[in-house]
Amino acid sequence: MSDGTPADLFFDAAIGLLQRVRDEEAEAITTAGALLADTVADGGRLFAFGAGHSSLAAQDVVYRAGGLALMNLLAVPGVVGVDVTPATLGSALERVDGLAGAVLDTSPVRAGDTLVIISLSGRNALPVEMALGARARGLKVIGVTSVAYAAQTTSRHSSGTFLKDHCDIVLDSKIAVGDAELTLDTIPAPFAPASTVVTTALLQAVMATTAAALADRGIEPPLLRSGNVDGGHEWNGRVMAQYGDRIFYRR
Repeated sequence: MSDGTPADLFFDAAIGLLQRVRDEEAEAITTAGALLADTVADGGRLFAFGAGHSSLAAQDVVYRAGGLALMNLLAVPGVVGVDVTPATLGSALERVDGLAGAVLDTSPVRAGDTLVIISLSGRNALPVEMALGARARGLKVIGVTSVAYAAQTTSRHSSGTFLKDHCDIVLDSKIAVGDAELTLDTIPAPFAPASTVVTTALLQAVMATTAAALADRGIEPPLLRSGNVDGGHEWNGRVMAQYGDRIFYRR
């Protein structure tokens, strides 16, 4: 590392990545926002899925103040964040063939819905099969991944393909292979991951684009308000009553 504290250097790295995503993924963000708006306008439902730490970005757009009320988490037991013990089991489950199909078969997804799949590497069986299975069932798929992994690693799916190969729209997080932004002579391994910061911002940019796209069509975006502001609970109650058939996190 050069001059500056580790904190300064991490912030610089994260800001640089955010600027790259803003500039280089602008068209994909607009297209993804339009697809989500199309889905809402056509009566479809919205789902988000991520395994391990990638699930943090998925959770960030579900039941979120200022976010779309229609975003639902497609959860796979044992792989949502680090909620399983031991945490390493979650990594193992990402490589299990057939798990995605079982989840989709028992989930409320149906043709006409859109599924956002977040996977930093995009190489494990679970996100690849989730994308394949979703599209086979008539869903549109938005993939959020680091395209660099497809060029520098090998797939762990039997097809030899990556998440990016089975999406209608791909959003590239620009994260380098290994997800560690800093190095220091006194520390033997790279450190300071930025994927959560960048991926979460990328998805929130898509959510903002979706809300604006709906408004441009004369459709009031089904947004949630904070329960910590006066009137927030009442507002949310009205939204959830109107769109109750498309909201699954209350059931």
